[in-house]
Amino acid sequence: MLTIVLLVLIGALSAILGSLVGIGGGIIIVPTLVYLGVDNDILHGITPQIAIGTSSVILIVTGLSSTLGYLKTKQVDVKNGSIFLFGLLPGSLIGSILSRYLTLESFNLYFGIFLIFVSILLMVRNNIKPLKIFNKPKYEKTYVDGTGKTFHYSVPPVVAFIATLFIGVLTGLFGIGGGALMTPLMLIVFRFPPHVAVGTSMMMIFFSSVMSSAGHIALGHVAWIYSIVLIISSYFGAKLGVKINHSIKSDTVVTLLRTVMLIMGIYLIIKSFL
Repeated sequence: MLTIVLLVLIGALSAILGSLVGIGGGIIIVPTLVYLGVDNDILHGITPQIAIGTSSVILIVTGLSSTLGYLKTKQVDVKNGSIFLFGLLPGSLIGSILSRYLTLESFNLYFGIFLIFVSILLMVRNNIKPLKIFNKPKYEKTYVDGTGKTFHYSVPPVVAFIATLFIGVLTGLFGIGGGALMTPLMLIVFRFPPHVAVGTSMMMIFFSSVMSSAGHIALGHVAWIYSIVLIISSYFGAKLGVKINHSIKSDTVVTLLRTVMLIMGIYLIIKSFL
């Protein structure tokens, strides 16, 4: 009974936070499953690989549920966002295959460093002005949001492919969906408006999670019994996160999230050396 309650809380909370700020929630699911399974043996049969694979499967539901919600409010740039899939999808598959070589110690170290990097990125993302270096007329895209406002931004295909291929590898390797990096990438490099970046990021998370999950399922890295509970709670959590997105300042949530991630990252790095 305790296991089910914990899984429901993990799924719902990660999906609410993930869909609210466009990061998917895998960055919460993976270390939590490792902590409860490997460190405390509350969840049986969990290894870093199984935590990563299970998270990837859950993020399919979180990504789809959130994307459908953001599509209704026209916060998903499907046409221009699809350009990112050319690098993100193969990268996600490659990363899922590479994850088989992670040991517990290397997982703690690398994931800890990754968490700290993302937390710092979340701290400074509002203070970094969008780069104008790629803002060239031949790459210009337009998007009309739900309020009827037209936005202009640039998406150079080569830059998009290289950046998303790298993010895709990290997505499959750590089971994090890629939103933690995709949202800042769209904001800073490609000059997406924030509300469109969050919605489009969730679409990226859905597709990248489908691809990375295929690799993890083939390798047997999914705990299906735990996944069912997490999927159900994540589905409702994602829907709630989209609703909250329209009524609360996401900056408040980002501040809490980046603080938790920073502490968790430092903890994992220290743990990798003990």
